[in-house]
Amino acid sequence: MLFNSINFAIFLPIVFLLYWLVPKGNFRIQNGLLLIASYFFYAAWDYRFLFLLVFSTLLDYFTGLKISKANTQNVKKIWLWLSIIINLGFLGVFKYYNFFASSFSDGLSLLGLHVNFGTLQVILPVGISFYTFHGLSYVIDIYKNRIKPERNFIDYSLFVSFFPLLVAGPIERATHLLPQIIKIREFNTEKAVDGLRQILWGLFKKIVIADNCAEYANDIFNNYGLHSGATLVLGALLFTIQIYCDFSGYSDIALGTARLFGIELLRNFAFPYFSRDIAEFWRRWHISLSSWFRDYLYIPLGGSKGGTWIKVRNTFIIFIVSGFWHGANWTFIVWGLLNALFIMPAIIFNTNRNHLDIVAKGKILPSIKELFSVSFTFFLTVFAWIFFRANSLDQAIEYIKSLLVGLFQKVSYVETLNLLWWKMGFTLPILVFVFFVVEWIGRDQQYALGGIGVKLSRPARWLLYYAIVLSIFYLSGTKQQFIYFQF
Repeated sequence: MLFNSINFAIFLPIVFLLYWLVPKGNFRIQNGLLLIASYFFYAAWDYRFLFLLVFSTLLDYFTGLKISKANTQNVKKIWLWLSIIINLGFLGVFKYYNFFASSFSDGLSLLGLHVNFGTLQVILPVGISFYTFHGLSYVIDIYKNRIKPERNFIDYSLFVSFFPLLVAGPIERATHLLPQIIKIREFNTEKAVDGLRQILWGLFKKIVIADNCAEYANDIFNNYGLHSGATLVLGALLFTIQIYCDFSGYSDIALGTARLFGIELLRNFAFPYFSRDIAEFWRRWHISLSSWFRDYLYIPLGGSKGGTWIKVRNTFIIFIVSGFWHGANWTFIVWGLLNALFIMPAIIFNTNRNHLDIVAKGKILPSIKELFSVSFTFFLTVFAWIFFRANSLDQAIEYIKSLLVGLFQKVSYVETLNLLWWKMGFTLPILVFVFFVVEWIGRDQQYALGGIGVKLSRPARWLLYYAIVLSIFYLSGTKQQFIYFQF
């Protein structure tokens, strides 16, 4: 079920009303209701893969109990690795088997050995990367004595399957979400209104900005050989805007929806395109995944201890793994490698913690130095996104070559201006400009509309809401699936 669908517009109010009609204090009944709703939400996509979600839940639930009851560290370690191997095994079969099979076959071909490995004709279960990581963090936290196992199966199942975060995050931690699940929740009007406001902003980002950008970005990337260099630059920019508005839009809807039920999810985005270096960008982009890899991979590998070489090695590992987490394609691995290279100066010279506050804090406009830093970081990000978007490494390389060759041709800019005028009609550029202005103004808030929606007078506030609603209905792009559903 998609957040931007009529089905969800019907589903959410029904679940919301039933949830708050439960007699006050009966959070166990509320949890059972939310779990049923979550399974229905997931089954609406493809009921056949519901068994994988249930199996993963059962595996980690019982593993957590076994680790807690184990008398020796060796027994605990056995149960931990059993969970890790089975979880990653399922993830590997569904998501990575075909990639490894074809890559191994290609490698043997280079040696003159022609072996054809069979591939699996199965679709990737939506959300498998996310709920697998939910369960792994739970089991690891029990093993590390950070938490006690949850003995109520329904409560634990809800932690794994809570429908707002089920298919595309944020990747939650048991230490953060479970305590909220196992306590009484009271309706808070202010939080509910704030949740609706964040949902509205998320829908605007997805339906108006991301889906409109996707139409032109897809056309340019799919037919890059027919376009000029300047148009290819435009395509990269449009995808850069698309993926941010698509994924952060999903996260806004997820966080806002959870708040309607009295639950706070982890923040996933903090205005990453206003970052002054790549290190800051990765503190602000897909925060729940970045912090997951930091806590469960980077730090166990030694983190920043042990000298520069250890830091460099560990940084490359987490970025390569992060790229591979996104998909079974060499393009994602190269994207991860590029980001590792971009962040290297900050790692080597210990400047990766230089920008911990928002850019131009307390000021209307950034300084020249800040503007240059943000622009350069944005340029690096746009370049890396070309590999992320491309269907193959060959396409990415050819795209960049065509871009560089055609960038200095006069006809290049004429074609791009015609594209803006005749196809976009400057509507999309204006919408994107307004969007970034709102994001800039609200960059000190949890989400852009949060502070603006509170600070404005009541008439101005409602005028803004109506304008956003009208834009969603009348300026929407062709409906697109959320990008991160494929991961």
